[in-house]
Amino acid sequence: MSADDAAARRGILFIVASAACFGALDTTVKWLGATVPLVMAMWSRYLVQTLATGAVQVPRRGAALLRTRHPWLQALRGLLLVLCSSFAFLALRHMPVGEFTAIVMLTPLAITLTAVVSLGERVSTLRWLSVVGGFAGALIVIRPDADDFHWPLLLPLALVGLNTAFQLLTSKLARDEDPASIHFYSGLVATLAASVALPFAWQVPTGWLQWGALLQLGVLSTLGHYFLIVGYSAARASTLTPFLYTQIVFAALGGWLVFGHLPDRWAVAGIALIIVFGAFGSWLTTREQRERLSAAPIDATVGGG
Repeated sequence: MSADDAAARRGILFIVASAACFGALDTTVKWLGATVPLVMAMWSRYLVQTLATGAVQVPRRGAALLRTRHPWLQALRGLLLVLCSSFAFLALRHMPVGEFTAIVMLTPLAITLTAVVSLGERVSTLRWLSVVGGFAGALIVIRPDADDFHWPLLLPLALVGLNTAFQLLTSKLARDEDPASIHFYSGLVATLAASVALPFAWQVPTGWLQWGALLQLGVLSTLGHYFLIVGYSAARASTLTPFLYTQIVFAALGGWLVFGHLPDRWAVAGIALIIVFGAFGSWLTTREQRERLSAAPIDATVGGG
């Protein structure tokens, strides 16, 4: 086995582990949503995440962890994170974990399309096909004409929009900011925002299960983001992106084990469309990037004396 193959397998392993953490996180959020206020869950998640990030990074970076060129953008990213969590927690109160996760996994398609349109580039027919196919899968999962349809089922689509803005802002900050600082500031801002509202929503957890679940939110979130970073540092995004969709499988498994819910045949069909067209969109992105690189002019002076 070559070194590249070993690195790719290691990257895939970490990405799948990250997907398992996020699937378990969504399952825990749904279970807690029926027992504790949303603000408490958010506060616990981001407090643990911020403390863990600080414990790891402060000894390594010291005061450099707090240096930033864009404090307002850092704050905006943290507030977007709070909004994303709020919409996710609310949506999970009204729909199964697997179906929710499948719709949210439209985010990579939305990010790609938004980036292409904002740059004024031409969108290929295949690219439109991937977006339309993924959105059709979301509509099949939601089924607006179904008798049991209610407006909170649209929350995951709104979350896709918020996630897209969050990821694009992350991409902008990552150009000249330390990734560790970005991660720390986002958790800190989210924790502070939740802390402001916490006194108005606090209630003492009724038992060790609630305490454990609140702690578990922060642990799963921290591990999920860590595994994601390690995975992408080991292998190319084009290799790893399709494996992000295993999160849908883990979320559906959690929904079945904890709540006894299995997606019906229509939901399975919609989820399958989202996975297929999401993976297809990732493949298109990789192919287009390679075409741009191959078409770029070669600098004849490179390597010259």
